[in-house]
Amino acid sequence: MAGGPPPKKKKASTAVKLGAIGVLSVLVVGFCAATDDDYEEVDADCVDMNNPLADGSYPLVDDDLCDDGRTYVGSHGAYGWYYGGIRAGSHIRGGSTLKPSNAQISTRSGKVIQRGGFGSHGSSSGS
Repeated sequence: MAGGPPPKKKKASTAVKLGAIGVLSVLVVGFCAATDDDYEEVDADCVDMNNPLADGSYPLVDDDLCDDGRTYVGSHGAYGWYYGGIRAGSHIRGGSTLKPSNAQISTRSGKVIQRGGFGSHGSSSGS
């Protein structure tokens, strides 16, 4: 048997490994950035929470009564945002008074209450 030197094993270079890790990192970051805009769009309506109707719906009131982002309780009622409801004439039903997270919330007139994505954007003034 003729013996020669044993065949050399091929080794991947460190540069190729580092390059592959770099490409993978860019892809992961790009994917995360692209999915960050994956949020639900929700309508909000200002309602009179003191006067729910027998069918579970709430009467709609002017959006100005809810503009500060907090529930207003005054001599004429308690007003607050109702999220994701179905509008039926001057009433709204089938939604929630709980503010959804990771959603873009807008009034039906187009005013943005909360931008989409994690967390919320906005401010409130003291009372």
